[in-house]
Amino acid sequence: MDKFTTLTGVAAPLPIVNVDTDMIIPKQFLKTIKRTGLKDGLFYEMRYSADGKKLDFVLDRPAYQSAKILVAGPNFGCGSSREHAPWALLDFGIRCVISESFADIFYNNCFKNGILPIKLPKEDIAKLMDDAERGANAIITVDLVNQEIKGPDGGTVKFDIDPFRKQCLLEGLDDIGQTLQAAPAIDTYESAHKSAQPWLSMSR
Repeated sequence: MDKFTTLTGVAAPLPIVNVDTDMIIPKQFLKTIKRTGLKDGLFYEMRYSADGKKLDFVLDRPAYQSAKILVAGPNFGCGSSREHAPWALLDFGIRCVISESFADIFYNNCFKNGILPIKLPKEDIAKLMDDAERGANAIITVDLVNQEIKGPDGGTVKFDIDPFRKQCLLEGLDDIGQTLQAAPAIDTYESAHKSAQPWLSMSR
């Protein structure tokens, strides 16, 4: 998992309430277990009509095609549990989602996949949403180390984050990475266990 320290990029506005995981990545794109190739399905039903014609969706506009940050409405990521939702966002290039609130499972899955979900009060979301409406000039910097967001006009917004989750993002550690940090201790235990009870490891 890539480390997350400081992120500077275009912020795209998505002022929609209750964006669920089926809206983020519809069910027809869940056949793969690969984390790549999902960006084409991201927000598919908001990007294309039933007959396949392209709609005027924010991430398809020239100013936002390289967006790295998403400023969204409250209760983002609600609905069914699907890890493909953060996978699709990450495959598009989104490394940070800012919202007033998130669904718990989606929120947890973001940290496991290198995406920083930031919860902010309604007033701060309104300011950042206004910044994001500026198109290609909507350049925002997210500083995880100092836990602050800097807008295009130099304004700063502070945010809170669980210290353990913060450290995992800074070091680029997912669940597997965290386990591998304890590899020496695991090897020592297994060696001692094998010596004390060798019959348990004997091949039949």
